[in-house]
Amino acid sequence: MPLSRAKIAATAIRIADAHGLDGLSVRKIAKELGVGPMRLYDYVINRSELLDLMVDAVYAQIAEAGQHPEWRATVLAIVHRTRDAALAHEWFADLLGARPHLGPHALAVGESIAAALSQAPGVRDVDDLQRAVGALNAFIVGALRREITERRTARSTGTDVSAWQAALGPYLTRMLETGRYPTVARLVIDGAHLDAEETFHHNLITILDGITSHPHP
Repeated sequence: MPLSRAKIAATAIRIADAHGLDGLSVRKIAKELGVGPMRLYDYVINRSELLDLMVDAVYAQIAEAGQHPEWRATVLAIVHRTRDAALAHEWFADLLGARPHLGPHALAVGESIAAALSQAPGVRDVDDLQRAVGALNAFIVGALRREITERRTARSTGTDVSAWQAALGPYLTRMLETGRYPTVARLVIDGAHLDAEETFHHNLITILDGITSHPHP
């Protein structure tokens, strides 16, 4: 079967899924495709272009969320699909916010999000739309990077977040007993370990509620 940019990207994604971006190389891709490394440069100029192809292939999956009649339903579907993609391809979270994503599928997702947000009651002009898109993107990048980081930490240490916190128990107890951090103490002692998906959805709704009722000074 002949080489193509799509086939190279798909192979690169499989390798990155298994070994992360640090384990991705032209040599590994070429070996899996059964060709010499130099053959790939007929299709992909450099690593940056390869990453762009991989990212846009993931955005193609996100774009499958499609459009919905109501603006909020469209945003919810796309953002949750983005989270699903990041959990399936953890390296994708590393590239979110790192550089502009301008591939055709990335632009299509961006258009869908912007078009949906432009219909929100609190978005009255292009300045409001720019702020709304920025706030939503900041939430997506921050929330997904944090969740992926916690997953990686759990794998690398062989423990979950609760066990990691328990290991720090003696130090944390000493610090909290000083009485200088009463609200942190309340979070640590009384706070539950929240479900990641439920928390993501709750915080996303909070962002959208803020966009809907965007106050003007």
